[in-house]
Amino acid sequence: MNLRISRNLGVVAVLYFTANFNAQTSVKDTVPKENKIEEVVMIGYGSQKKSNVTGAISSIKAADIENSPTAGRPEQIMQGRAAGISVVSNSGQPGTAATVRVRGITSFGAGSNDPLWVVDGIVVDNIGWLNQSDIEGMEILKDGASAAIYGVSAAKGVVLITTKKGAKGRMNLSYNGFFGVGSASKKLDLLNATQYGNIMNEVIANDNMYNNLNPPNPPMFANPNSLGTGTDWRKEIFNSAQRQSHEFSISGGNDKSTFYTSFGYYDQQGIVLRDISNYKRINARFNSTHKVFDFLTIGQTFAYTHTKSQGINDNNEFGGPLSSAINLDPVTPVLATDLSQAVYTNNPNIVRDANGNPYGISPYVSKEMTNPLAFQETQRGRYKWSDDIVANVFGELKINKNLNFKSTVNGKLSYWGNQAFTPSAFLSTANNNLINSLFREVQRKFEWNTENTLTYQNKFGEHNLSVLLGQGYYEYNISYGQNATYKDLPTNDWQEASFNFDVGESNKTSNAWDGKQTHKASYFARVVYDYNNRYLFTGTIRRDGSSKFGSNNHWGNFPAMSLGWNVSNESFWPENKVVTSFKLRGGYGVLGNDAIDDFAFANFLVPGSNYTFGDNIIHVGYAPSTLENRDLKWERTSQFNIAADLKVFRNFDVSVDLYRKKSTDILRRVELPGYLGLSKNPFRNIGDMNNDGIEVTVGYKKSWGDFGMSANGNFAYVKNEILRLEGNREYVTFAGFQTLGTVSRLQVGESYGSFYGYRNIGVFQNQAEIDAYRNSSGQLLQDKAKPGDFKREDVNGDGVVDIKDYVNLGNSVPKYTFGFTLNMNYKNFDLMVFTQGQAGNKIFQGLRRLDIPESNYQTSILDRWTGEGTSNTVARVTKDDPNQNYTAMSDYYLQNGDYLRIKLVQLGYTLSKDIAKTIGASKIRFYVTGENLVTFTKYTGYDPEIAGADTFGIDRAFYPQARTFLFGANVQF
Repeated sequence: MNLRISRNLGVVAVLYFTANFNAQTSVKDTVPKENKIEEVVMIGYGSQKKSNVTGAISSIKAADIENSPTAGRPEQIMQGRAAGISVVSNSGQPGTAATVRVRGITSFGAGSNDPLWVVDGIVVDNIGWLNQSDIEGMEILKDGASAAIYGVSAAKGVVLITTKKGAKGRMNLSYNGFFGVGSASKKLDLLNATQYGNIMNEVIANDNMYNNLNPPNPPMFANPNSLGTGTDWRKEIFNSAQRQSHEFSISGGNDKSTFYTSFGYYDQQGIVLRDISNYKRINARFNSTHKVFDFLTIGQTFAYTHTKSQGINDNNEFGGPLSSAINLDPVTPVLATDLSQAVYTNNPNIVRDANGNPYGISPYVSKEMTNPLAFQETQRGRYKWSDDIVANVFGELKINKNLNFKSTVNGKLSYWGNQAFTPSAFLSTANNNLINSLFREVQRKFEWNTENTLTYQNKFGEHNLSVLLGQGYYEYNISYGQNATYKDLPTNDWQEASFNFDVGESNKTSNAWDGKQTHKASYFARVVYDYNNRYLFTGTIRRDGSSKFGSNNHWGNFPAMSLGWNVSNESFWPENKVVTSFKLRGGYGVLGNDAIDDFAFANFLVPGSNYTFGDNIIHVGYAPSTLENRDLKWERTSQFNIAADLKVFRNFDVSVDLYRKKSTDILRRVELPGYLGLSKNPFRNIGDMNNDGIEVTVGYKKSWGDFGMSANGNFAYVKNEILRLEGNREYVTFAGFQTLGTVSRLQVGESYGSFYGYRNIGVFQNQAEIDAYRNSSGQLLQDKAKPGDFKREDVNGDGVVDIKDYVNLGNSVPKYTFGFTLNMNYKNFDLMVFTQGQAGNKIFQGLRRLDIPESNYQTSILDRWTGEGTSNTVARVTKDDPNQNYTAMSDYYLQNGDYLRIKLVQLGYTLSKDIAKTIGASKIRFYVTGENLVTFTKYTGYDPEIAGADTFGIDRAFYPQARTFLFGANVQF
């Protein structure tokens, strides 16, 4: 059982349990210790016995990966399986990456907080191209001591991924695949047409009353009760969605050569308008190793991946089908019923269905909110694609029995782009495209590096020593891009649109650009020593030089050291059945971060500042793009970790880690006045931030005859605090939302991205309460309030309720995340149950367009104030909103983000070997899987698992994850 809590920004926690029941693979306690197989983990440029590891490293093995189908993204495998690792979905849209954070938030300005991804020794910018079934294992280097071998790129954690290799012996052929159907697991409770009509009329009546209008404005609907239920826009956009995956692999080898080859196909439809929300991936891999001579081994890995996707504009309040379906009025029909209206007769580009019927256009809700079915018709000619080739070649020379030299050349070549046909279409008065266009963009990027290592290993009596010396050179961003647009094509059909049409030079535009190539040079060394498996030591140093910084800060040094003591291996440790193994470990390391723009220290002249001189002729002018900063330097993260590993009662494994992680000289752009005329704000080293955390992992394993079980849980807690901002600033603004402006801050003394706004302390029930709410001078604190408006706290006591009374309303990042996984085997049956969740965070529920008063509401508005005593939590409905009930940030928009989700349930059955042999197979297993089956939460949006890169917890019409049922098979020959 593994228990963990991780605290981000305020707190991020992960609680995870894995239970594996497999009698056939259990290890008897009677097996002599010296005969047990030692688990080995990857530590960067090498491997080490787990019992002698002194750093904080979490491992995920192939067995965990193979039985956990994910939504096309391999990073989701880590969710709930490693202490201190937070994995949160960015979107339920097919092919979308997840947000991965290792021990909380490390930086708040220089790039993302994503960890460093290393696949077979190749540093890559993402792992979306990687086939899940090709993964042999993952190691997450969490602390400074273990990650320092990667120096300047390791501050945000390192994820080492090893792909499968062939093995000596008979050839193995395997197939793993599944097919399933997904659907929405929840629907929002929105007002129907009758409810909407009554609320809109009430808005007008309230504004008439409180503004003393004479004559009053007429109601929007003469008879709201006649409107019925109207259009359910949610039902119109959500659909069932198929998902399938097929993966084949073949491997084998002999004494001289081994190989592993695989092919995969993945296809997923979205649960929102699947015709324009889908993702496909095709991949191939070939890994091989060849022993040319006894002293020389060569090999390579090669992977190719092609993806193609269509996607909707999700988690965006300014348009897209999800936002439109929430905000459109339910009175408007999907297809127009009254074709005599001018909007249908005066617009020839009105969008129609396959039968020629025009789609309905709302007369009440406009701007970016459009009929989602009409919107779908305008998006069919849009898609994105990518081709990725990731490969390396290596040679390993065994100089003598103790000394090895290894040289590798690694590279990634990527092509990607998109194509979009925009037809002539009238979606609304605010979305009227008169001329069609065809757009195509293609980009290319090549990155490569070479690394050379010399490793010395020897055993002197009870002394074990390993020394690594290494050198690397890295080239980044060898890239270019180009695009072209053709306008006014002679067809309005996306299937016929082509760049072969001659549209005339005036309707053609194009652009091209080259990337800014950067490079890095590195030198690194590591010493690993143990005495008799009792006293353990690891020391690391890395020196990195980067062209991203000026000449006075090109180079940075990143040292680390860790110690360990296997106490239970001491002669004084008594034989007992309570604590059979006990290890203490601790370490300190300094890591770096250089994820800023290329040559951000420099000042470049850019065109665009044109001028006239003498002859009144316009001349092309150049001006600085930003301010030069030669003192720009590395962002550094130092981390101290102490831990204990125990085996208790023979069946329990327990690990406890405590750490402090401090980031200094954090890189971030600073805001400068517009009159300086700069096109970009410059980067500066502007702040410091701290993370203190605890991680606990507990595992249990036991078997009873034909029944076996193992359980693992982890819990992690991290307290995040911003310590300093440049110029002694109290805070800088962070995320914003519509007319509310800034809703979260980076504030000294608080956690990253905390929500700030008014604290509501009730609703004024009558005028007497408003009149009684005065300051010490007798002035009204809220002079624009009316009965039914929010009463807000004068926090600073200055006698005025204004933005100075904004207070911390809660963390955007979860304080706790948790999970539970249970795997059981009984004879040929196996069962896995995985649950996960989070707690201690707030979600900003920003589903409604605040600048469109006629937007629809959720049914929670039915609990609004309508008279004295009717509500003390929801203010009256109003369009004018003089008290800013709904147009100023307050805790009204925040909801509890706690949830518990049954993420995965899988039941499998393995046919007997005799039956499998009838088709020449060694194993045939069938399984059924349910994903995202039930979510327990009080959050009223679609999905409480909300990330969005480094801006957490803001729901702008989030694409929910699908509830999916899969049927799959695994066959091995």
